[in-house]
Amino acid sequence: MTCSLSQGQSNRDAMPAYFGLGSNLGDRLENLSRAAAMLAQAHGLSDFEASRVYETEPWGFADQPPFLNCVIRAFAILEPAEILRLARSVEDVLGRERSVRWGPRIIDVDILMVDGLTVETEELVIPHPRMWERAFVLIPLMDLAPDMITPGGASLAQRIESLGSTDGVRLFDGDLQGVFGGEQNTLV
Repeated sequence: MTCSLSQGQSNRDAMPAYFGLGSNLGDRLENLSRAAAMLAQAHGLSDFEASRVYETEPWGFADQPPFLNCVIRAFAILEPAEILRLARSVEDVLGRERSVRWGPRIIDVDILMVDGLTVETEELVIPHPRMWERAFVLIPLMDLAPDMITPGGASLAQRIESLGSTDGVRLFDGDLQGVFGGEQNTLV
């Protein structure tokens, strides 16, 4: 389902927003699918694309099951604070508990980037402050934006190469096909 834009607004006003989705509890692929579907139904987001899904080793707190991760790109007519409320709402509805930092979770919806915006508030930092250090973010992001130039002028491929080993990120045999209905929503 495609979100419709507010009256008087067009896709030209919309900014590309990138979300990192992750899950390592329960039916991980279903959790990603449900989160993506909720984003697709939200007011203010449209024209979705999803990366492939990757199985990844835990980052930070290692004693937990492997994650499934992907990146979603949508076009947003929302302010960053509204996007944050939406992301947290998706997590809350799906049962996210925030008990252990970097610990196991049903779903994680991170706002990675919103166009070229830089936001630094107590609640929100955009671009995501640790995304450039995480292969489980950069590899799926490469699916959607292979020509991206990152802050500091490095290409996305150079950022991935600078991480060293990416052995902990493996293509998963499953995808989000069918989550985004409509002609303008695609899966890459």
